[in-house]
Amino acid sequence: MNSAGRNAGLWDFWFDVVRNLFGWFRSVGQEFRTRRGRFLVTALPMLWLGLFFLVPFLIVLKISFAQAVFGQAPPYTALIEHAADGAASLRLHTSNYAMLLSDPLYVAAYLKSLLFASVSTLFCLLLGYPIAYGIARASPVKRLLLLVLVILPFWTSSLLRTYALIGILKANGLLAQALSAVGLAGPDFALLHTDIAVYIGIVYNYLPFMILPLTATLMRLDFTLLEAAEDLGAKPWQAFARVTLPLSMPGIIAGALLVFIPAVGEFVIPDILGGPDALTIGRVLWIEFFTNRDWPLAAAVTIAMLVLIVLPTLVFEYFENRRNEREAEA
Repeated sequence: MNSAGRNAGLWDFWFDVVRNLFGWFRSVGQEFRTRRGRFLVTALPMLWLGLFFLVPFLIVLKISFAQAVFGQAPPYTALIEHAADGAASLRLHTSNYAMLLSDPLYVAAYLKSLLFASVSTLFCLLLGYPIAYGIARASPVKRLLLLVLVILPFWTSSLLRTYALIGILKANGLLAQALSAVGLAGPDFALLHTDIAVYIGIVYNYLPFMILPLTATLMRLDFTLLEAAEDLGAKPWQAFARVTLPLSMPGIIAGALLVFIPAVGEFVIPDILGGPDALTIGRVLWIEFFTNRDWPLAAAVTIAMLVLIVLPTLVFEYFENRRNEREAEA
């Protein structure tokens, strides 16, 4: 067989491969439109969540009702005890949860975590909204470049970026030298190991989580509405307050949740940049689990933190869905 015949046979082979591949994709798409396909699309994520979220959650929940026993592995008692006659008894200890409410250390840690997360979320919103608005109004080429610059910090580990802030915030660091050069601070000025350093670290690390959903929402905004508001005599700040801000509220809510929820349980940033007063719930978890080896108490702290975050979020989502349904019916 000559070379032309071999090339023709090779092209026919790859043509059949591509055609069969597209036929397989077409059949898969048709299968997903059926009831069984929709069930598979829903079942696979639910299986993933059940395996990697629900099962670990149930294990932690079980440990939280046990008592700490030091010198054995695992260092906690079993919930089901078997007597000599073979009878089994279930023993649930709620002393760990009672300690969370009675000991002011844990209450202060929860309140400190909520304070760090709330203030940091607010600053992320104040800094991220103008950036997202500028990206949404930019040309497609500039928008792509700006989005790359926003995502660029994710290419480096957050741990390394947090350690890099030490060189900026420490005494005689870059910030102290810059402020000292303009006469705004002395040579011993330092923000490291203060609450302000924790705020800076959280905002610095979580700002992209606020910018990205805001940008996605503002890009879908019909900016001709602002021109219409201007034609009707509205000032720029009035058009923003009455048109842009209400329509961008879904992006604000999504960004706030993406920043607030992980910031509540943040451990690395307060531990590296914060001082002894920056005792957050993440640091308490580390101390109880690895230093004190009190796994049941650490598990109770974890469950309480999840309840503190998840329940208000679910309530908010419920009322938000009800409001959207009423608006759709109206």
